[in-house]
Amino acid sequence: MMGLGGRVTKGLQVGSRLTCDDNSGAKIVQVIGVAGWHSRRGRVPKIGVGDIVIVAVKKGAPAMKKKVERAVVIRQRKEFRRPNGLRISFEDNACVLIDETGLPKATEIKGAIAREVAERFAKVAGIAAAVV
Repeated sequence: MMGLGGRVTKGLQVGSRLTCDDNSGAKIVQVIGVAGWHSRRGRVPKIGVGDIVIVAVKKGAPAMKKKVERAVVIRQRKEFRRPNGLRISFEDNACVLIDETGLPKATEIKGAIAREVAERFAKVAGIAAAVV
């Protein structure tokens, strides 16, 4: 897994609800943790585009509800700046479910994904509809 080219502004935190934008069966998920987060005790972890999070499925197929999964954030509403000066923001906050090795669990992604995610997770970009 590569590092990001720029510093993405973190627009989400633990407790945020995201749209699951793939065909895995989950519709709405809630962030319950961040993979690899080390910080001061009591500080709430912040999350941005390209981060791996631990989520609980809140709405979706009956087989998926109440499951704890790993996901990667593909879109965020909070504006962030790329190294070339371009500012990017999306209409919603969205994620895609992945397994422990970083491969997507689904076979297609309905919406666009950020270029930062495509650089870091090539297999996720391969099933995406568009890369912005």
